Amino acid sequence: MNEGFETLAIHAGQEADPHTGAVVPPIYAVSTYKQDGVGGLRAGYEYSRSANPTRTALEEALAAVEGGARGLAFASGLAAEDTLLRTVCKPGDHVVIPDDAYGGTYRLFSRVLQEWGVSFDPVPLGDLDAVRAAVRPETKAVWVETPTNPLLNVADIAALADVAHDRGAVLVVDNTFASPYLQQPLSLGADVVVHSTTKYVGGHSDVVGGALVTRSADLGERLAYHQNAMGAVAGPFDAWLTLRGLKTLGVRMDRHCDNAERVVDLLLSHPKVVQVLYPGLPEHPGHEVAAKQMRRFGGMVSFRVEGGEEAAVEICNRAELFTLGESLGGVESLIEHPGRMTHASAAGSPLEVPADLVRLSVGIETVDDLLADLSEALG
Repeated sequence: MNEGFETLAIHAGQEADPHTGAVVPPIYAVSTYKQDGVGGLRAGYEYSRSANPTRTALEEALAAVEGGARGLAFASGLAAEDTLLRTVCKPGDHVVIPDDAYGGTYRLFSRVLQEWGVSFDPVPLGDLDAVRAAVRPETKAVWVETPTNPLLNVADIAALADVAHDRGAVLVVDNTFASPYLQQPLSLGADVVVHSTTKYVGGHSDVVGGALVTRSADLGERLAYHQNAMGAVAGPFDAWLTLRGLKTLGVRMDRHCDNAERVVDLLLSHPKVVQVLYPGLPEHPGHEVAAKQMRRFGGMVSFRVEGGEEAAVEICNRAELFTLGESLGGVESLIEHPGRMTHASAAGSPLEVPADLVRLSVGIETVDDLLADLSEALG
């Protein structure tokens, strides 16, 4: 039976406990496991860095909702990225990244991996000719975010998969902004999906985590080896919290999208807003691609304002129900100034974001309350 997304999110990897009938997987707060004789691992468990039943449940559920062969859970999204890149790359290799990538991803490439000998080029991923021109013989991966953080640009996953595979590279898609509910990159040709599960998958701003999901079992096995060897795994309580969040992802995303669309309508009509960035707008340059590969257009909205940086910062400071804070994807609405906050590490680089930009993570509160708060903050 082909089960629906919500069914998989609630049941995949989460069979009732055989001893008690508990319908929620227990938190296995354990470091080691009794073996049935030397080398006789009971159910494959020996040490919780290598595997833990609570983490296994999360990993199986993530693989199911992304339609992948293998899921792996990490201590953070960046831990997942680092493990992936050090698995598929070695010193001397090269990666193509978006020219508006998340600031933490850019920092990982520019301050960590580049010193290890991995080079990279930021490229506008909407320009397929530019991507082809950037790919070299030593390119091992094309890295995609769609929608991007914080400019909400959209990349054509299927087209980029063809470009990457023609050159022998893997296509990596950071699916954090869309979530598995709105977009499934593996079905479009991606080789690996990356998530900061801190965001929409966890959904409650109470846990930090990351994930990788692979299309092939072979790459999944290579990544699992490195996950164990490098050790940045999700702890059992973090895995349990993330799994709890995943169960309600579908219904939460529907509300995030509903509220975001109302917020966009308000911003479009406000005289102090000079540009609204949202893939659901017909004038958005990636709208047609987003409509093709996404279920809906998400809960993230960015906008630019009259008055430049100081005006943008003041709007962030005046908001009350929209909490001034980093991160995104929780049930509560957040507002931030990317240039001074989440993307400060990209200042002075090709990935520097506009100083007049404000980013919203639209939560699931009563939408009229959100609109009133935003109207007051805009002045």
